[in-house]
Amino acid sequence: MNDPIIPLVAVGLISIACQFFAYKIKIPAILPLLVIGIIVGPVTGLINADNLFGDLLFPVVSLAVAIILFEGALTLRFEDLSGHGSMVRNLCTVGVIITWLIVAPVAHFALGMSWEMAFLLGAILTVTGPTVIVPMLRTVRPSSKISNILRWEGIIIDPIGALLAVLVFEYLVATQDAISHTLYAFGVTLAVGFGIGAAIGFLMGQMLRNNWVPHYLINTAILTIMLGAFAGSNLMAHESGLLTVTVMGMFLANMRGVDVDDILEFKETLSVLLISGLFILLASRINIDSIIHVGWGSIVVLIVIMFVARPLSVMASSFGTGLNWRELALLSWIAPRGIVAAAVSALFALKLEALNYSQVDLLVPMVFLVIITTVVIQSLTSVKVAEYLGIRSPAANGFLIFGAGQFNRMFAKELREYNIPVLLTDTNWDALRLARMDNISTYFGNPMSDHASRKIDLTAYRRVLIMSPYKQLNPMLTYHFEYEMGKGTVLGLSNNEQQQRPSHQVSGSYTKNLGLFAEDITYGKLASWVTRGAKIKTTRLSEEFNYEAYQSEYADRSLKLAAIDVNGRVHLFTTSNNLKPKAEWRIISLITADKKPEKTPDAAIEPSASEDATKSDDEKSSANNSSPK
Repeated sequence: MNDPIIPLVAVGLISIACQFFAYKIKIPAILPLLVIGIIVGPVTGLINADNLFGDLLFPVVSLAVAIILFEGALTLRFEDLSGHGSMVRNLCTVGVIITWLIVAPVAHFALGMSWEMAFLLGAILTVTGPTVIVPMLRTVRPSSKISNILRWEGIIIDPIGALLAVLVFEYLVATQDAISHTLYAFGVTLAVGFGIGAAIGFLMGQMLRNNWVPHYLINTAILTIMLGAFAGSNLMAHESGLLTVTVMGMFLANMRGVDVDDILEFKETLSVLLISGLFILLASRINIDSIIHVGWGSIVVLIVIMFVARPLSVMASSFGTGLNWRELALLSWIAPRGIVAAAVSALFALKLEALNYSQVDLLVPMVFLVIITTVVIQSLTSVKVAEYLGIRSPAANGFLIFGAGQFNRMFAKELREYNIPVLLTDTNWDALRLARMDNISTYFGNPMSDHASRKIDLTAYRRVLIMSPYKQLNPMLTYHFEYEMGKGTVLGLSNNEQQQRPSHQVSGSYTKNLGLFAEDITYGKLASWVTRGAKIKTTRLSEEFNYEAYQSEYADRSLKLAAIDVNGRVHLFTTSNNLKPKAEWRIISLITADKKPEKTPDAAIEPSASEDATKSDDEKSSANNSSPK
């Protein structure tokens, strides 16, 4: 292709298509990206990364990897370690050394590599990487403990593995006194990486905390400062930039009073694009003949990496951590290699080729072979392994409900009868006390607080239901959980704002989330009906007593709330869906004694009146006292 715009745009379009395909069939995106990269590169010759970027290819790759690591480090909060920090520390130190010392000799004897090249390969293959770990964790759904260990390891081990590879490279290219040269380079790299990373991270935090730049420039400023620190760090100490950006990200993520949510959202979007493009471009450079030329010894190396080096490194890292054998087994199995291994191997191969170093042609093919094999095998088997070990979390099918009024407690109790996870949250202790007496899981405090983010595990909850009388707090919670869990995951009751003057109405984007159960169903109406004796009842449909018969039977005295299908999945009735339950489904409804609940004016119901039946002041709290205690 003569016009470089066409292949550049093609890379973008192909990468998004691969990401969407991976999302639909629930596999790590790296798999289709690698396959397509090989097809458009060495197989068909449609894209040639070297011709497309020329000498700029590896500077672009280095900057992209820096952005990816910085974005990953922004998600690392020390609170998440909570008890398993020693395991992460050991995996990133003892585990790295064990993997390196096992893989290098095997590569030497099985592939016929020189000792120097074998140790360089072993150093590169110590990294895993968040680009492949995080998508795999979404599919596997291990316990939060295992998930946090693997996520932290994947992000922290990347700069450590890259640093180890740099040290081996420095030893290879040193012309004299290689050991002292290598030790000197190691010390300088650590000093520069931690020094610049902490200093720039602190300055970034001060910039955000004190609003030194306008809001619309924050993302751009953070990105350019980070890239400047990466380049400056590399200038002061060879290949220290990855360590620098990782330290910067962790520093920012853990500074008090610094909000990185907007930055993280921007960096996540950018990282997805960069990861997708990088895998396609780097895979397009693979020479199929060179992979075949690696020979049968590659199989031996792969077996040792997956079945010897990883389990031994996990076992050695686990002493004193309290992890059981099932958790250690899953940790041993999930260790796919990712973008940093691919980028570092390609970068060092280019530099060694310029020095006419022998056996460089084995380095990149072997690294990509390990990436492809570990990703394919582990992504296709990890779900079954987690299920066999009994540490796979169930698919999210529960509800986080804000508001613990009497109706909410009745609804939560009914859902729990069918093993649906429910968590009631409120800032009113009296309401939660009654819920706890009904054996309902509760959280006392503001569910938007930092304390809640550490204590509430959202993986079990598919939807958030806003059913409280706190009209000032409800929209804030809606926007918060939509950001955390995605669009369409938060539903709320109507607030009859359409009946008020235009100046008092809420935003249109918030209104789209209202309409839970039915039109004009408000907190006050539900509280009023329950106070007058309405009960929640579950009815099982059959071929004889179908949905039409149910509607005919209960039309005048029911409000349909939810339906549970034959697989135990809950479907909520809303104003935006046309739900038609089938035979063997169960319908949960609010039933009155004689006739359908009348649509009484909502203004007649005050929050304090909603709990007359229980003589409590459930809903008297306001948004002002919503902080956790």
